[in-house]
Parts: sequence; structure tokens; C-alpha cells
Amino acid sequence: MDKKKRHLTTTQMIIMSFFAMVFIGGVLLSLPFASASGRATSFIDALFTATTSVCVTGLVVVTTATHWSLFGKIIILILIQIGGLGVITITTTLMVAAGKKISLSSRILLGDAFNLETLKGLVRFLRRVFRGTFIVEGVGALCYVPVFVPEYGIIRGIWYSVFHAISAFCNAGIDIVGDSSFVPYVHNVWVNVVTMALIIFGGIGFVVWWDVLHVIREKLAGANRGMFNMLALHSKIALTMTVFLILSGTLLFALFEWSNPLTIGDFTPGQKLLAACFQSVTTRTAGIATISQKGLTVPSVITSMFLMFIGGSSVGTAGGVKVTTVAVVALSVAATVRGNNDVTCYGRRISNQIVRKSIAIIFISFLASMVAIICMCILESGESVDIIFEVYSALGTVGLSRDYTATIGLAGKIILCICMFLGRIGPITMVIAFTMQDTKTALRLPKGKITVG
Repeated sequence: MDKKKRHLTTTQMIIMSFFAMVFIGGVLLSLPFASASGRATSFIDALFTATTSVCVTGLVVVTTATHWSLFGKIIILILIQIGGLGVITITTTLMVAAGKKISLSSRILLGDAFNLETLKGLVRFLRRVFRGTFIVEGVGALCYVPVFVPEYGIIRGIWYSVFHAISAFCNAGIDIVGDSSFVPYVHNVWVNVVTMALIIFGGIGFVVWWDVLHVIREKLAGANRGMFNMLALHSKIALTMTVFLILSGTLLFALFEWSNPLTIGDFTPGQKLLAACFQSVTTRTAGIATISQKGLTVPSVITSMFLMFIGGSSVGTAGGVKVTTVAVVALSVAATVRGNNDVTCYGRRISNQIVRKSIAIIFISFLASMVAIICMCILESGESVDIIFEVYSALGTVGLSRDYTATIGLAGKIILCICMFLGRIGPITMVIAFTMQDTKTALRLPKGKITVG
């Protein structure tokens, strides 16, 4: 009973922390001096912007570059940073910086928020997350400087570099370039490479970072085993799935869009491959676009929705059901087809608890998407493909849109806000709900037969 109560409390606190940050952000953005015009923004639009920022999604009902004042953009950037790292993470770090002792309940809360199996070294892990985050974002900002400073001047160029480095790393997808995202830089190889690197680093997950760095140190110290073999199973699956999805997505987008004049049809072969690769990376929760999403062919739209649903890796800034979740379900299916009792990968057996948890996460996420799509179709007008694309973009905290977000009414904005909120905290709360230990009983119910398939 105590254990269930503890899990319920941590889940509620995580949800409440995100909700409180969204509400505070909405209030601040609704103030007159948060807009460039000096007029108050309607609270629903301000709340929508705060939600998309904290939930690191990127869907916007007003153009970020022109609607918000410098104050408004700074608030949005702060919300993105907090949302990317997590409210619980930020709060705990401030407590550590202030010299306060972290209580056991706070450690449990932070461990649940990061989906960690042990509380050992939690504070050290937290410090490494912050240090690594700011180093990567800092390097990313410096890499943007040679592009943005010559174009916008020193002060504005540095501001643009910092903003987009944080937005890309946190997989937020919010930009302040204009109303067409990064379309003006579709042929700029440097901007594309830097942005993709930030998106991948943020989405691969902090646990994978430290595992890879640990293996590199071991290898430099003289370890004889291969680097990939030395990685933990989670890192192997996360890296394998990430590379597979990026390459397969690039191939499919290039194939489907190669002759499409509305997207990449008029590009050179090299430019086509670059744009296809960027589309493959950004659909996995980043939301920054270099080509028109409205102009995509139907096969590309379906591919985009599939990638948006999967998302990135666990314990990172990405959304979606996560690549490891999909991998476990795929491995479970393969084991069933082959008649194997155990689900295995890279010489390791995956526990039935993890398999059941993965199936539950995918099923609940898919069910939530269906409910949201039906509600949007009933309450909002528009083409079905645009509505479905928008819902998966919101639930996957991606932020890509087929020019549909700005056309929706009050009901649609509320539904998408709920989708973005569920997309950000849903996987976390679902994992927490399914991490309770199995209760061992002396008596087990008799097996019942059922026919499936």
C-alpha cells in the first residue's frame, strides 16, 4: 500500500510541475509587453505557446519571430530549456546549488522522472546532465555564429545562435527566423548538419551519452573488447534504432519526394539527399522544417507520422513512444513468430515486465491518438490528413505542421494542448505506472484458454 501511494504521489508531482510551469508561462506571455505590438495576447494563444514550449513541441498559433517581443521570446526560451530538462530536474538542481540536502522522496521523484532503476549517484548524474547539456548547447550556438552573425549582426546573430541551439537540442522546433522555419537554409549544409547534430544529441538520451563516454575511456585505457560490444543493452538498441530510422527515413523521403516540385523536385541530387536526411531527423520530435510539409506526397506524410509516433530515445529531450519501446515490441513479435519463449537481443534476455510495459505504452499512446483525431474531426474543419498529421505531431511533441495550426479554433487549440501535454508527460507517467514490482503469491490462478489471431 505504501509503495502504491509513493508512486501515485511522484506521478502527481511530475504532472503538477509541468502544469504549473505551463500556466505560469501562459500568464507571462499574455502580458502586453510580451508581444511585439504591446497589446495583450489572448490567454488561449499564450497558453498554447507556453504549452508548446514547456512540452518542447513547436506547434504555434502565432508566428514566434514577429508576434512576440524580446521579453516574450526570452520567456519562451526559458520554458523550452525547463521543458527539455524537466521541471523536477531544474528544481532539484537549484536545491543542490543552494547547498540544501536532497531528501529521499526528492531522489525517488527525480529517479522516476528520469526512469532510472537505481538512486545511486543520482545527484552526480544530475550534475552531469546539466554540464553536458550546456556544453552541447554552447558548442551548437558557437557553430551557428558564423551563419547568423554575418546575416543579422553581432548582438542579434548571437541571440539567434543561442536560441536555436537550445531549441534544437531540446527538440522544441520553435524558431525565430520567420514564418517558414528553416526553409531559407535548406541548401546551407553547415546549418543542416549543426541542427541535425543537436537534435540527435538531445534525442539520443543522457544515459547513452555517459555509456558511450565510459566505453571510450575504457577503450583508451586498453580494453580489448570492441566498443559496441562494451555498451549496455539499452545503448546498443538506442543507437541501432536511431541509425536505422535516420537512414531508412532518408531513403524513403528521397524516394517519395525526388520528383515532387512542391518539396525537393527542383533540387540537385546532393541537395535532395540533404533535405531528405533532415526531414528524417526532424520528424523524430524536433519539428524544425527545411521543406514544405504541406507539399509532401501521401507516402511521405505516412512515413512522417510513423516516425513522429516513434520519437527519440528515453531519458533525453525527445518525445514519442521511444525507439527502445518499439524495438522491444518488434523483438517480442519476432520471438512469437519464431516460437521462442524468451525475447532476446544482442545476447541478452529482455524481461517479460519490460515487454508488457512496452506493449502497454504503445497501445495507450495509439488509443490516445485515435481519441484526439476523432475529437478534432468532430470539432474542427479541415482535411483529414492535416488533422491526423497535426495530432501525431502534438502527441509526439514534434511540432511539424501542414499549415494547419494557425487555422484551428478554440476547441482545436484545447485538444492540441492536451495532446502536447500528454505527449510530454504521458510516457513518463505510463512508465511509472508500470514499474511497480510484481507481487509474488503462493497461489496462482489456473490458466484459461483463448483463441487469438
